[in-house]
Amino acid sequence: MANIGDYGSTYAGFEWETPERFNFGRDVIDAWEANRPAMTWLGANGDERRLTFGDLSRASDRLASALKELGVARGDRVMVLLGKVPEWHVILIGLLKLGAIPIPCAPQLRSGDLKFRAEHSGSVAMISGPEGIEETEKIRAEVSNLSSFVSVGTDHEGWDSYEGLTEAASEGFQAGDTASGEGAFLLYTSGTTKHPKGVLHTHGYTHAKRMQARYWLDLQEGDRLWCTSGTGWAKSIWNVFLGPWSLGTEIFVHEGGFDPSGRLDLIQRYGITVLCQAPTEYRLLAKTPELEAADLSSIRHAVSAGEPLNAPVIERWKALHGLTIYDGYGQTENTLLVGNFPGVEVRPGSMGQPSPGCDVRLLDPEGQPCPPGEPGDIALVPDVPVLFKEYWEQPDETEGVYRNGYYLTGDRATRDEDGYLWFMGRSDDVILSAGYRIGPFEVESALIEHPAVVESAVVPAPDEDRGSVVKAFVVLGSGYEASDELAKEIQDFCKGQTAPYKYPRKIEFIGELPKTTSGKIRRVELRQREIARATG
Repeated sequence: MANIGDYGSTYAGFEWETPERFNFGRDVIDAWEANRPAMTWLGANGDERRLTFGDLSRASDRLASALKELGVARGDRVMVLLGKVPEWHVILIGLLKLGAIPIPCAPQLRSGDLKFRAEHSGSVAMISGPEGIEETEKIRAEVSNLSSFVSVGTDHEGWDSYEGLTEAASEGFQAGDTASGEGAFLLYTSGTTKHPKGVLHTHGYTHAKRMQARYWLDLQEGDRLWCTSGTGWAKSIWNVFLGPWSLGTEIFVHEGGFDPSGRLDLIQRYGITVLCQAPTEYRLLAKTPELEAADLSSIRHAVSAGEPLNAPVIERWKALHGLTIYDGYGQTENTLLVGNFPGVEVRPGSMGQPSPGCDVRLLDPEGQPCPPGEPGDIALVPDVPVLFKEYWEQPDETEGVYRNGYYLTGDRATRDEDGYLWFMGRSDDVILSAGYRIGPFEVESALIEHPAVVESAVVPAPDEDRGSVVKAFVVLGSGYEASDELAKEIQDFCKGQTAPYKYPRKIEFIGELPKTTSGKIRRVELRQREIARATG
């Protein structure tokens, strides 16, 4: 068993200790002292709010009561489309208390994205801030299962006001006595040749997230954590919600976007002690002169996850500020499966070693363990609460990720003699760009809507700052000629069809796409071509 307990006595004897019945709202949020600091929030306009666990408890009770009055029941799916505002946290807590299943959605999602998720999940309600109302209105008449619409931070005709509902609702809501095996979250992940899959996690998962908060985030009494992840992503559920609050840690949330000098200033101003950023943010900061002059003395621990962080960036942060960035690896379907942990030697460029309680192995095509140095499929022994329950309404897809009694992540790695894992890449075609997971099919579906595009294939192109960017190989229809102007037009078109972060930052016009004899596009050939260009 390749478990971190074999490498460091700090983690020996770890047990999940999952209770039979658990509700995060009742057993975590309501259980902390009412005056214990839970969040410091800074708005994009400079407004500041400070909330205690008591504030969250009372507000989530009112939200749960209001939604119950609207008819939302235990097991119902509810879409939540909000940016980095405290109401996002309150709504998730309230839905968990109600026993409903929240579906966090990135604010960048467009109407097509929302329609698929609403229909596929059978959601009964949409709760949205101003950023999502217009896109929701485009699909409202087409999705009959959506019966309730709640607006946050704005009034809109045909929508109930979050503020009005919660002001009129009562406190003291009796949270549901949910079983650990019941569904708690539905998180959508990207696919390669099909639509996104709905990853169903249980209430046992919400309990188990304390593992990575304790061992990887290394949260301690008095810490203030800043995880910069946006809402709608599993990383935000991990590190801006479940993990830190399981340990009673105060989080810092900044509504504004990434600005290098502003980021460094806020770290100092708010006394951030634990920093969790995307690899791209660490890379971009490493290139700025501001990093050299910044006062980061408050930070005692820094982590990164989403895609491999290159060794030179880790070394630069270490040289300038004495900070070791602890890289980690996980998926929407699980948790931090592999990581670099305090107390264990960090080897820059390595994913690290298996997390406490996670039996991670590298397997060959026959399901046998790979010897050191040999690439293999990253696999997990599945009997752990952090592993998802199923892909929603997709039993074949669920069955397809298991082989010989193991859950296969779809990624490949090598292992050295000391048990450190080294990431090699995806065994499918999902693109990792600046921490986002982007399915080629989603981008190709948007591209084909443009009148000039006959066919396309989307692959990652290596990029120094983002790890990789989306590149589209496009076959044009008759009457169209390749040009920079047309490429820009197609890019702008894509931004309007699906979430803007998915648009192809590079477009190459091509006469025909490489295909197999059965007609399937050979993306692997195009990927290899891009790697060769980058390294040649």
